[in-house]
Amino acid sequence: MPYFVYEIHPMRIVKKVAQFDKFKDASANAKEIRNKLTGADNYSIKVIFAENELHAEEMLGEVREKPPTTGEDY
Repeated sequence: MPYFVYEIHPMRIVKKVAQFDKFKDASANAKEIRNKLTGADNYSIKVIFAENELHAEEMLGEVREKPPTTGEDY
């Protein structure tokens, strides 16, 4: 399965930037892009491992629950 690099914009709009066969290459590409981001850029960069683009975009669109907290949160 390939690794995809995506821009994540506000309102959960995603834009595929690149696709790689190896995580090392995808990670290096994502780090390079992140290093070029400025304060004016209004998006983040994510690497995701998925069967195909559709699956990657579905996973990026999922709303994840907050992890349980420990301690006295009441």
